[in-house]
Amino acid sequence: MISRIKKLEKEKVDYLNNLGWNLEPSLDDYDVYDAFGETPAGSKCWIEMKFRNDYWDSKMLEKKKYDSLMELEGIKFYYVNDNKAEYYFNLSDIKMPPVVQRYCPSTTLWDKRKERKEVYLLEESLALKIISH
Repeated sequence: MISRIKKLEKEKVDYLNNLGWNLEPSLDDYDVYDAFGETPAGSKCWIEMKFRNDYWDSKMLEKKKYDSLMELEGIKFYYVNDNKAEYYFNLSDIKMPPVVQRYCPSTTLWDKRKERKEVYLLEESLALKIISH
């Protein structure tokens, strides 16, 4: 599972680099970001990526992950790919919605239990860019 996700992350980094970004994939599976580097304008940036099999009206981001990203210097992006489209959120520019509680899978792959987490539910209208499949 992790190797499949890392492959998708690497493909997205390569794609963005072909568009003028200068990104490197995260080296650690437990980093709060999946890629880092510079935007085409030369601004330092960090990108968290999610690849979802199912479509949901709102895109879920754990508050803990958001808080950790916001501590980093530079622009923070959240990229979500689901079976309908790709969504790019500039977390540095949007007013986050209220925090809600949701039962989410545990962060460890070998533990199938769900745990209650604080999350943000980002509406598609907050996305900087949407690319339909």
